[in-house]
Amino acid sequence: MKRQVSRRDFIKLAGVGLGAMAFRPYYIPELEPLYLPKRLPQFPTSEIIGRVTENNIPLRSRPTDDANLSSSLSTLNADTLVEWGREVVGNVVSASNQRYVETPQGYVYGSVLQPTRNLPNAPITEMPAGQTGFRAEVTVPYIDLTLEGIVASPWLQSNIEYNFPPRLYYGQVVWIDQIRQNNGFVEYRWNEDGVGHGYGYGGYGELFWLDGAGVKILTDAEISPISPDFNPDEKTISVDLDYQILSCFEGKNEVFFCRISSGRKFGADGLVTDEYATPAGSLITHWKIVSKNMTAGSAQSGYSTPAVPWNTFISGEGIAIHGAFWHNAFGEKRSHGCINVTPEHAKWIFRWTTPFVSLAQSEMRMSLPDHGTIVQSTERTF
Repeated sequence: MKRQVSRRDFIKLAGVGLGAMAFRPYYIPELEPLYLPKRLPQFPTSEIIGRVTENNIPLRSRPTDDANLSSSLSTLNADTLVEWGREVVGNVVSASNQRYVETPQGYVYGSVLQPTRNLPNAPITEMPAGQTGFRAEVTVPYIDLTLEGIVASPWLQSNIEYNFPPRLYYGQVVWIDQIRQNNGFVEYRWNEDGVGHGYGYGGYGELFWLDGAGVKILTDAEISPISPDFNPDEKTISVDLDYQILSCFEGKNEVFFCRISSGRKFGADGLVTDEYATPAGSLITHWKIVSKNMTAGSAQSGYSTPAVPWNTFISGEGIAIHGAFWHNAFGEKRSHGCINVTPEHAKWIFRWTTPFVSLAQSEMRMSLPDHGTIVQSTERTF
């Protein structure tokens, strides 16, 4: 059995600079696999591939968690991949979402199964002329990462602590700043730096290489504005925090609808709290960024997630509509205050709202009296 890396090991490693890391003065054998090149694995062949997002998820004989009606056939852990057959309405005793996904082996609760696809790409071998980097979107269920540099982020430290490999997931968007070839395979370097490319830990020396076949290079056409000729002052978003739904309107015509996951009602202690509440009222889009590292809070109740895609901030610098790849529980409150939607829906909202942000810009901020699309967020009070 492998020895678990201690917090003291974390402190040692995180404190080592890039130059020093070249000599590995604090060599920790358990971390050596992080630095080894990794290829894409063989994924299931179904059109839609379900990725389990949490540990200890039962695979059930029938689409219900009622022990009198269904038995647990096995237990699935995070990142287990299953063939996604169809969604069915089941009977979930302890939650509002009643969706199960039928697989050849049994039924998996839909809220903990991210729908993904396996769409590999032909990587480029040289950086595009005149560019310092490019944006790329993950198009496979997951990509195993190769570390370059140091362990700096709470996200990577947590992965090491729980002996879980660092990965990128379907729908994430990353900034690539280097290309290399390794044993006949093309690898891209992901750098979530602090100058508009994610505000992550690249500036501290935490960089990653990945199999280039796992990501698609984004083009301006793919994020071009939706309905650019429609009066932007008549574009509005309606968010219903009770029913957990979001609608986009052009005038009085609804042009888009999706389910959301807004701020949860219960804290880590299980008690009702307003700490994570999504604000109700008249809000405005004022900061948009293609991809962002989201790290906040304490070790006990905080979070650290890199490469969160398609962020449209609507209140301060902490509340955004953004893509969520770490769950599929849309229709239930479960966030730290942001409005979670699928990466595909977040991308549509990002393109439709103002201000428009191009790939070259990467982000745009506005200050009052200037603002973008108005968001009306409602919630009943009792």
